Amino acid sequence: MIIAGPGIIVMVADNDAGGITTYIATGAHFGYSLIWFLILLGPIAYVVQEMTVRLGAITRRGHAEAIFDAFGSFWGWFSLSDLILTDLLTTVTEFIGMTAGLSIFGIPPLLTVIIVIIFIMVINLQGRYWTWEKIVLALCTINLIYVPAAFLVHPPVSAIIHNGLIPNLPGFNNSVFFFIMANIGTTIAPWMIFFQQSSVADKNLQPKDIPFERADTAVGSFFTVVCAVFCIIVAATLLHGVNVQDAAGAAKLLMPINKYVGSFVAIGLFDAGLLGAICISLASAWAWGEVFGWPHSLNNRVRQAPWFYLVRLGILAVAGTIVLIPGAPLVLITLFVQVIAVTLLPAALVFLILLLNEKELVGRYKNTRAQNVVAFTIVGMVIAMSTLYAVSALFPGLFQ
Repeated sequence: MIIAGPGIIVMVADNDAGGITTYIATGAHFGYSLIWFLILLGPIAYVVQEMTVRLGAITRRGHAEAIFDAFGSFWGWFSLSDLILTDLLTTVTEFIGMTAGLSIFGIPPLLTVIIVIIFIMVINLQGRYWTWEKIVLALCTINLIYVPAAFLVHPPVSAIIHNGLIPNLPGFNNSVFFFIMANIGTTIAPWMIFFQQSSVADKNLQPKDIPFERADTAVGSFFTVVCAVFCIIVAATLLHGVNVQDAAGAAKLLMPINKYVGSFVAIGLFDAGLLGAICISLASAWAWGEVFGWPHSLNNRVRQAPWFYLVRLGILAVAGTIVLIPGAPLVLITLFVQVIAVTLLPAALVFLILLLNEKELVGRYKNTRAQNVVAFTIVGMVIAMSTLYAVSALFPGLFQ
């Protein structure tokens, strides 16, 4: 079971509620034309997460602790503040997705929030990492529900190949930049770096396990792309040109067309939100435990690590409460959180790259020149896209 763990979980959970909404909206707005871009993001996500594998297995520490030790308290608190902000906002989007998904089946949002928080906390009560991991891996399989959903809509394969696999941009404007950034933000996020490194450390993986964990991460990256592409295919086939704001709205629109597809989208949305809430809240709790020196392992029972579990419960409770506020702009929050995540991503990536270049810290596992070139190219790409988006927002007529 060593190969099936942190890599698969972090990659599949990356297709969270905000991600599913982003993919569905992308397909509805642009048809199949951005499928190639989603496929490209899979290897990029793998490159980033593979670095966290090496760093976690070698240092046996989480990312927050590693930053504090290497760069001092100023940069440590900067990175932790970055993480907490994006994690809280992203957890809000997970509850948005879960409540919206189950509301299609008549389940009230308040009941969804309560049940989800209880479930997430209960699966940790035994104080065993392996038990938690098996439960979450089982939830990961449900994320593939979009694959049969796509086959049920009988998509035109030739159109997918011609319009989706051949690189092209459906325009050059603010809307395109927004969706490209949202897709980057939901595929490569700061919380993923913190989560996987802490998970590797909590699982007690060692340098000898790095090849297995690389394979684990590669498998997870593959399934991330598969889910994302099939989400786009469903939306592009049945809803292209329709003003779809979120995945739950898409599910409602799909119900009269094909109730099974609509139900699959709603179930998948709930599962995506649940996976995201489980992992993102845990990433924050791990980080706080590392910084303050609290016991912070899933192998600790609640009485052994009360602050670790209290931080996690607090994040879930705050995020769930925000979703229940009447009139909150939930759809706008969901899409903009992805953009915020990608805007804050370069800082997390730079810390990761610098740590992987400390020979005294990682020894022979330090980044090679080629790995550094690829890593800094990713950082440059993210900064360039953020800049283009900002320019297009300030001067909307510039790229028309």
